[in-house]
Amino acid sequence: MSSLAPSLYQWIDSADALDAACKQVAGANVIALDTEFFRENTFFPVPALIQFTTGEMAYLVDPLSTPCTEAFRDLLQNSAIKLLHACSEDLEVFQHWAGVLPAPLVDTQVAQAFLGEIPGMGYQKLVEHWMGETLPKEETRSNWLERPLTPSQCEYAALDVIYLLKVWGFQAEKLEQLGRRVWLDDECASLIEQAGRSVESDGQWYTRQRQLWRLEPHQLEAYRLMTIWREGETRRRDLPRNWLVSDKLLFAVAEKMPKNRYELAEIEGVKPPLVKKEGDTLLALVKQAQHCSNDDLPARWPDPMHPSFKRRFKALKKVVTEKAAELQVAPEMLLRRRDIEALVMQQLANQPLTTPGGWRHAYLTQEIHQALEESS
Repeated sequence: MSSLAPSLYQWIDSADALDAACKQVAGANVIALDTEFFRENTFFPVPALIQFTTGEMAYLVDPLSTPCTEAFRDLLQNSAIKLLHACSEDLEVFQHWAGVLPAPLVDTQVAQAFLGEIPGMGYQKLVEHWMGETLPKEETRSNWLERPLTPSQCEYAALDVIYLLKVWGFQAEKLEQLGRRVWLDDECASLIEQAGRSVESDGQWYTRQRQLWRLEPHQLEAYRLMTIWREGETRRRDLPRNWLVSDKLLFAVAEKMPKNRYELAEIEGVKPPLVKKEGDTLLALVKQAQHCSNDDLPARWPDPMHPSFKRRFKALKKVVTEKAAELQVAPEMLLRRRDIEALVMQQLANQPLTTPGGWRHAYLTQEIHQALEESS
């Protein structure tokens, strides 16, 4: 394992020091980024450390004492590639602390998924794969909010960005050889787009539920409305979703469609505090769904166990699996299970198919249409 001397990382605990660090790296073509955060009793991640580097010097920013500056916001959005690994929660940290998202983005986990059949490779495995180095694991679950951080924590945090640059050098070369750099750029641009519209995506949260086929249209609308409300409230109150009300409980309410507090309280899992604090709101949303006209209701979700659904799903999955094997990537890098299900449901409902765009179009669209036609 490589060891870093303290001179190879710099602790940043003031706005002036952050601006000076930004000036040092402003001309770089690639900036590696990482964050450490705490997220147990809040909706938004609590930033505990921000790391960035363009070479051998890692800058460790203390967000507990350092406000984000305009210089750092500019750095996050200049023309340099911003390297992150498994970036989804890091993007939330930057959005919440800096108010902007790092772009243009390269996620090295996504890059690795386009270079082999193992999606979701962890950072330590990634470094070991490309560098033959074993990174320390002892600080993985450290309390990053404590101050001062130990030298071991600082070294761990610095290595997280320093090795990211080294790994990316190998990945970028391989991606160019395979002609897949455009795949990565498209995918990472999509990650930024999705992260930037979190509030607008509240209306689609309900589709994550795997049992929607059990609900009648009015029940489905109730569940949809309640999840939209819950997402907005947890964000506004900065609470974890389950601290307010879980998906499972909202689904149970949608199934029962209670008309009053007594019926709401009878639902398994519903506790008196929920009835007291949120009962009227939940009942109002159920009532709104109950009185929704048939024309405005969402379509009934197909039963995934029905033969017609299973037949089409199996045909599409076969297309994706065979194409993934041909390209030597994991099937979910082509189409996720949820995407396949959506295509089947669209076909069953005689709706236009939202076939893949971008680089996936040439590999999948014709085969998708053919598979659905043959399995109908």
